[in-house]
Amino acid sequence: MFKLIHLTDPHFVPPGETLYGRDPSNPLAAAVADINENHADADLVVVTGDLTHWGEAEAFRHLQRTLAPLAPPLRLLIGNHDDRSRFAAAFPGQPRDADGFVQSALRTGEGRMLFLDTVLEGTDAGWYCETRLAWLGDQLDQAAAKDEDVFLFMHHPPFDVGVAPMDRIGLIQRDAFRAVVEPHRARIRHLFFGHLHRPIFGTWRGIGLSTIRALNHQVALDFSTDGHAPGCFEPPAYAICLIEADQLVIHVHDFLDESPRFSLDDSPVDDWANAYPAA
Repeated sequence: MFKLIHLTDPHFVPPGETLYGRDPSNPLAAAVADINENHADADLVVVTGDLTHWGEAEAFRHLQRTLAPLAPPLRLLIGNHDDRSRFAAAFPGQPRDADGFVQSALRTGEGRMLFLDTVLEGTDAGWYCETRLAWLGDQLDQAAAKDEDVFLFMHHPPFDVGVAPMDRIGLIQRDAFRAVVEPHRARIRHLFFGHLHRPIFGTWRGIGLSTIRALNHQVALDFSTDGHAPGCFEPPAYAICLIEADQLVIHVHDFLDESPRFSLDDSPVDDWANAYPAA
């Protein structure tokens, strides 16, 4: 089994500053501590972009210091709020492709994980140019040649989700992206993404997909607002993904939840068996 931890959209600012009245470093530091305590055995932690809010060098350095105690291996994606060159300066160990994009492949016992760079600086919408499409196509062809399953990670989703302000800033090259993915979709087991600050699960072109709540702030569930993206402070979360050859299970963990724990086993097992006999 491959255990994957998925976090997204920490939106860091420089130390001492706040975003929407909150310090984004607090929930991420709590998530790191929770992962170290409960999931130090994870094979990989992935953060799917918008690492910072304004892309300042000091915000990236602050993020690096906050992530430093994390026990499992780490892979970072960038999002539309990030600066690619400042990210590279703060995280020189994070791989990039031959063209300098923050994308890479990781071969695991469960398949090939592909980490994509969907950023065009100067726009909030997702952008996946011909150079990056060619890289993706080559990686998918390599996976096919080796009969490997594939897991995709990206910031911007290549489809609409029904929240109009966010759908307008999804991936622009949706048709081109779909054309590259289509011949391999039976091989692609899951697509993990960020950007939307919502817990969303489903399928696209028959491919399972998921994203989770962000770390500092969320996009409110609103199918009618068409102007600005409505924000809220639903609690942050991370996902624990348990990947095996014949199944993929995702648990969403509200790691700041402090509600009391109690036993649900108020009746002996035999009583339940008597009350609900097997058919």
